Amino acid sequence: MAMFWVTAAGLVVASCAALFLGLWRGRAQDQMPETQVDLRIYRDQLAEVDRDAARGTLSVEEAARLRIEVSRRILEADKQAQGTAARAKGPGIALTGAVMLAMVAGSIWLYQARLGAPLYPDLPLAARIAVAEEARLNRPGQALAEAEAPLPVAPEEVDPEFLTLMERLRETTKARPDDLRGQELLAQNEARLGFYGAAQRAQAQIIRIKGDQATAEDYAVQAELMVFAAGGYVSPEAEAALQAALQRDPTNGSARFYSGLMLMQTGRPDLAFPIWRDLLEVSPPDAPWVAPIRQDIEQLAQFAGVRYALPPGQATTLPGSALPGPDAAAVAAASEMSEADRQAMIEGMVTQLNDRLARDGGSAEEWARLISALGVLGETDRARAIYAEAQARFEGRAEDLAQLESAAKQAGVVQ
Repeated sequence: MAMFWVTAAGLVVASCAALFLGLWRGRAQDQMPETQVDLRIYRDQLAEVDRDAARGTLSVEEAARLRIEVSRRILEADKQAQGTAARAKGPGIALTGAVMLAMVAGSIWLYQARLGAPLYPDLPLAARIAVAEEARLNRPGQALAEAEAPLPVAPEEVDPEFLTLMERLRETTKARPDDLRGQELLAQNEARLGFYGAAQRAQAQIIRIKGDQATAEDYAVQAELMVFAAGGYVSPEAEAALQAALQRDPTNGSARFYSGLMLMQTGRPDLAFPIWRDLLEVSPPDAPWVAPIRQDIEQLAQFAGVRYALPPGQATTLPGSALPGPDAAAVAAASEMSEADRQAMIEGMVTQLNDRLARDGGSAEEWARLISALGVLGETDRARAIYAEAQARFEGRAEDLAQLESAAKQAGVVQ
């Protein structure tokens, strides 16, 4: 560290000296007074008068008059030259020195306050990677992260009757922990209410019940719920769920997005950047991870030491759509709840999804789930209207339109 500061100080002094001499010499050359040239001319004229007088081409009186005139001009030019030199020596040196001091002081302030890390030791690349890996392995677990996250509060606009139904569903799934349909419904609705800790625990039950049949999306949803419950932090448990999702489907967009986020949080932007860049290049504009990637990827590229220009495009949805609405199969069965309670809960779910899609938009999968749910409820006219609106939103996108048509057929809207 001492050697660094000695070297830095030497470089600063040498740079200032070079700049000072360059500025001063340039000023001296630029300000070469014209009076010096005039003095040389006048002296030559005086010598020429003497030569002409010696040759007899000038009379004694004429030669004396010319000597007086030229001498007067010499004295005047010499006075002007001395004044110019005095002006150059005074403020010129002071101004140049002040500029040098200001540059040095400004550089020190910029390093201390904005750009640098004073007294921070040098850390080679291998050591930085080792530190990042150690931090990743020793970072807090999910339980601690959830405990430190703000306590969830139920949205004020939720119907109290719906909250009552949620209490019944919680009691039912607690009594019947192996009821897959009940756990699916519980996970979806806990997440919509903002109770992500409860939602991720219900999702864990879903994965347990499914066993080897659990899909990549099941694990991706589990990881996302963990991240939400931890206030945006990717815990080791969430990382394990992401790895399980990617083992089953390496192309899963949600798992790739949160894997990149985890690498950012653990000091590996060099690994996070290519994941996000590749994901952005293959994702449709309305994928839920596109908006946050576009917002942060340029800064991520800087941290990774990569020059990167964000391609043109616009995202229309925000992250969090891994739970895209009531699944038609889950809607059809809600554990041991009474028919009236089940119908009320389904209608509440559909209303919430309908309002959110109308307000914020969403993916084709979310619109398809809304159409299917309305078909289950027997509201064919509403399903037909939603289908028409969704067709207009996704016009020209064959894959999304095919997904919507499949839901419409299931809902009995089209044949």
